[in-house]
Amino acid sequence: MVAQFVRLKLTLMANAFRRSTWQTIGFVLGSLYGLFVVGMVVVGMVALGTNDPTLAGAVAILLGTLVVLGWWIVPLFAFGVDATLDPQRFVLFGIPQRRLLAGLAVAGVVSIPGIATTLSALGVSLAWWRSPLALVAALVGAVLAVALCVVGSRATTTALAPLLESRRYREVVTIAAFVPLVLVGPAFAWFASQMGDGPVDGDSVRELAVRLADIAAWTPFGAPWGLAAAVHDGAWGLALARLAVAVATLAVAWVVWDRSLARALVTPPTSGAGGKAKGLGFFSRFPATPTGAVAARTTTYWLRDPRYSGSIAVVPLIPVVLLVLGGGSGSDVFLILGPITAWILGFAISADIAYDHTAFALHVSTGVSGRADRWGRAIPVLAGGVPVTVAFVLASVAVAGRWDALPALLGLTLGTLLVSTGVSSASSARLLYPVPKPGDSPFKSPQGAAIATLVAQTVAMVVTLALTLPFLVPGVIAVLLPQAVLGWVTLVVGLAVGALVLVLGVRWGAKVYDRRAPELLQRVLSYA
Repeated sequence: MVAQFVRLKLTLMANAFRRSTWQTIGFVLGSLYGLFVVGMVVVGMVALGTNDPTLAGAVAILLGTLVVLGWWIVPLFAFGVDATLDPQRFVLFGIPQRRLLAGLAVAGVVSIPGIATTLSALGVSLAWWRSPLALVAALVGAVLAVALCVVGSRATTTALAPLLESRRYREVVTIAAFVPLVLVGPAFAWFASQMGDGPVDGDSVRELAVRLADIAAWTPFGAPWGLAAAVHDGAWGLALARLAVAVATLAVAWVVWDRSLARALVTPPTSGAGGKAKGLGFFSRFPATPTGAVAARTTTYWLRDPRYSGSIAVVPLIPVVLLVLGGGSGSDVFLILGPITAWILGFAISADIAYDHTAFALHVSTGVSGRADRWGRAIPVLAGGVPVTVAFVLASVAVAGRWDALPALLGLTLGTLLVSTGVSSASSARLLYPVPKPGDSPFKSPQGAAIATLVAQTVAMVVTLALTLPFLVPGVIAVLLPQAVLGWVTLVVGLAVGALVLVLGVRWGAKVYDRRAPELLQRVLSYA
């Protein structure tokens, strides 16, 4: 039965590649990248284990802990990933529960992340090649770690399946996914504080890594990676304790998965599609024109669609990250708050038509003009973006104590917001690429979409950067040197260039929309 599940998984993957050339290219590139990462990890760990086994053990524990955590947590955010062997499809086959679990567990390894994790775990074990007993313990730990990754991932997603089907849960989880961004700055600050005030040396880093590894090895995620280090040091009691933690965690995860799967097969989760419609609410007060209708509908996306609300969620985190990275108030690093926020908000609508998916048929069937569509999507960004970015500019100059830079920063911020919105209004009608469908996680990328997404977004970013140069150059000079005259020049040029790019971008995008609307709808509907 296990072999049958593996063959089925391989067949489904092969059929997916035949449907799309992009999927095949993405798989090949992903495989090559995975092999490269695996090779680098294995070579690095073997070299480190040869010279410093203690540090190698600490690094293996820390990296392995992150890998297991990733397997357990990422599926909760990127819901819907790798559902090729959905257990619901086997309900009518009468497969015994244990055989079904075993088949799904082994088939769960048959993927790029699964194979890369397995090869890395086994390859890292070679770091202990000088100690045969430690090498055996490392191999046992690698097998346990891979099993923990797969079984733990299945257990969490199956146990939380009813919540994963809830749209409200997806929205909350999507916004919560951006919270770790806040921890990046404090984590670096804490790491720096542990290094002391003097110059950072290798001994300090090594000591900190060993201390953190000793803690992580007692967790269910790091215990299997710590077996080899304990055996190498001759701490057999510690090795048995870590083995017990790993085996107990695997057993608990297996039981949770078993019971959750049995419950799900009898009472499968239902989709929340039958929820009560909310309507436009306050946004129904928009002007009763085609542009107003599009603006009202797209405005609701920013509050109700996780793919848009994620952009709003990250905005309040930007000041926190810059404050920590800049070392607190008085730092000039905080001055980039306004321009960065303006670019993020403007770039957020660069895939608006693709995000609409089937809803875009309403625009085509009702004959919405390109002008109404383009302005209807740009107005919400400008209406919300202008006050937010201006407030951020005022806060940044106050925190940094650089009121002399206010005109230049206003020019940079408002110009960037207008330019990025104009470029996005044009690129979203011309450069379409597959995006997560409505209801999917924003972190879920359709297979084979990586290259198309990279090309389209790179082109849009390069064009935006080129069009901002007329006010970016004098603005940066005015901030760094301080030059009052250049600051006012930046403000005037930024508003003028931004307004011109916005109008031209909307007009060009409207022409493309009017000329290619049926083709755009066909392309959007073709995205799986």
